Amino acid sequence: MKKTVVAFAAGAAISSAFALFLVFRLESLPLPAFREVRASYRPSEARLLDRRGEIIHALRVDRTVRCLEWTSLSDVSPALVRAVVRSEDKRFHEHAGVDWIALTGAAADVIVHGGRRGASTVTMQLASLLDGRSGGGKPRRSLRRKILQIRKALALERSWGKGEILEAYLNLIDFRGELRGVRAASRGLFGKDPGGLTEPEAIVLASLIRSPNAGEPHVIRRAVRLARALGSPLPPARIELLVRETLERPYAIAPDADLAPHVARLLLGKGGSEVRSTLDAELQRFAMEALARQLLSLREKNVGDGAVLVVANRTGEILAYVGNAGPLSSARYVDGVVAKRQAGSTLKPFLYGVALERRLLTAASLLDDSPLDVPTARGVYAPHNYDRGYRGLVSLRTALAASLNVPAVRTCLLVSPDAFAVRLRLLGFDGVGEGEDHGASLALGSADLTLFQLVNAYRVLANGGRWSPLTFVPRGIPPGTRRALSREAAFVVSHILADRAAREATFGLENLLSMSFWTAVKTGTSKDMRDNWCIGFSRDFTVGVWVGNFAGDPMWNVSGMSGAAPVWAEIMACLHRGRPGASPSPPPGVLPRRVSFPGHLEEEREEWFLRGTEPPRPSQVVARSRSPRIRFPSAGMIVALDPDIPEGRQVLYLEARDGDAGQTLVLDGTPVGSPDRLIPWRPEAGWHNLVLMNGSGAVVDNVTFSVRGSHAISRKAAGD
Repeated sequence: MKKTVVAFAAGAAISSAFALFLVFRLESLPLPAFREVRASYRPSEARLLDRRGEIIHALRVDRTVRCLEWTSLSDVSPALVRAVVRSEDKRFHEHAGVDWIALTGAAADVIVHGGRRGASTVTMQLASLLDGRSGGGKPRRSLRRKILQIRKALALERSWGKGEILEAYLNLIDFRGELRGVRAASRGLFGKDPGGLTEPEAIVLASLIRSPNAGEPHVIRRAVRLARALGSPLPPARIELLVRETLERPYAIAPDADLAPHVARLLLGKGGSEVRSTLDAELQRFAMEALARQLLSLREKNVGDGAVLVVANRTGEILAYVGNAGPLSSARYVDGVVAKRQAGSTLKPFLYGVALERRLLTAASLLDDSPLDVPTARGVYAPHNYDRGYRGLVSLRTALAASLNVPAVRTCLLVSPDAFAVRLRLLGFDGVGEGEDHGASLALGSADLTLFQLVNAYRVLANGGRWSPLTFVPRGIPPGTRRALSREAAFVVSHILADRAAREATFGLENLLSMSFWTAVKTGTSKDMRDNWCIGFSRDFTVGVWVGNFAGDPMWNVSGMSGAAPVWAEIMACLHRGRPGASPSPPPGVLPRRVSFPGHLEEEREEWFLRGTEPPRPSQVVARSRSPRIRFPSAGMIVALDPDIPEGRQVLYLEARDGDAGQTLVLDGTPVGSPDRLIPWRPEAGWHNLVLMNGSGAVVDNVTFSVRGSHAISRKAAGD
């Protein structure tokens, strides 16, 4: 007993000496202010804001720790505050940073028993936390470090309020595993914010502070002792059950917002950051819900995935970006907006736009919708329409609005796949290769493109032929604009895509594409029904929708009208709720003319023409347009000479289709004759280029082919 009293007196003397020594050294300590600590706090999540400042997505970006937003003391359950103070520092409200009574007892315990009894107050622990965070790690234990901790605790109490100390402590301590701070612990272990914690939950959380990763038995013992110290009537069995349930189940923290995961991964960086985007939270929710409803209705037709993109035409700002259907999707991390898929018929407007711009066709030109065989290096390409039927002669307006395939292929041969591919790249389709990579099938969307590219290309039509990049960052006039299509051609194509009467041949007069305000829209379906598109625009907005399966599985009897169009129509109607959609004004370079057709192929109507292509009189019968092209040889063809046939007897016949006497076939730079007849040619080894030129010297069609054989080898050897 005497030894204990002596030890306690020695401990008290040591504590008094510490106190006298430290009080005179307080002013020399650099300490952060409470507001600085709070301002420098960085959650492990970054937040994406919509255009109005609403949180639209929270994304974890720091994988080393899990801490959420800073929590004010007023937002913490009083039960937790009481439990923490009783567990960690029962004289917190009485001392000035150091509990000298507890410190004296700890010193005596060291002297008598050689133990390591804890005596750190909440303030002292906070001082260590601040030191550890700024020093880049957990502070080491030493007498010198303990003295510094005490000095900082005394200094903190002089400059911080008790509430500030407790608030910072609750936000900076580790509770369990990677869970740091009261909000992360409360959300992770109990699925609620700190303000909703009950007394039993508060006791369990407070029992974790001293040893965050202790086993269940240790936590149970501490929780039972803490409940008894608080005077709680909770029976030990209930506390034990709650501890086991809490620690045995895997924790999960639901994000504050989960509306734009793919955009968040693109824009968010370090923890604690906030980025304001162009997205509209209300529209984003609506687009997600519309897509989910449609996919649920198509489940029985083997449709599992979809994506939506909505942009503002003038600025290119992205208003809604739905990469997939979330929980309904077959692959939640796949971004359907930038995934490459076959474009189907969605490229046809740009093909016809090139033909109009180059004045090869007009909207009233008649195209041949009849069976077509296109010779290729791999065989014969025979395109057919979606319904497997043919309509004979149809105008370009009808061919585009009704999405007929054969006239589109004929137009591609007229324009040339190479020229079409060049224009597609100008429209932002960077992944499109050379025209020879696809041939005439490029007209029907054989290239792999993205919804992101398609939506911006249709925005080109809405903006009178000018292209600019899309953006997630709010801006005014978009930078980097370029002319991708003439203003006149863009207007005529848009007028056709808005024409419900011209669309009637395939879709009927009343369908989902017919809105109560002006819109121009196109659907598309890729080969074997693997991809389904609906993309269209009003004067202010462009909306694109894709449905299908990320794995590439075919859908079952789903067209653009039944698959993607319902989502497009819902979103477009939402955008224009209480907002009229005016039609665009014609540019000076287009003229209206009344036209009629031979044999009443189509109803007489007023048609738009690029200046210089209009009929000479208001009511002019439009003659059938022709699509001159080289029929033989085909592009990429390889001709092999037969060594058993005398060289002088081997002949190829050059042939053009729909040519006339005003045109000329030119082989390797030398005119060889008129395309209105077969032209015999004695083949020579090597690569050759055959060009069909019109009377003014413009190229109408061209092909490159090669000749191989033993005669060529012998001539080359003789020449060497």
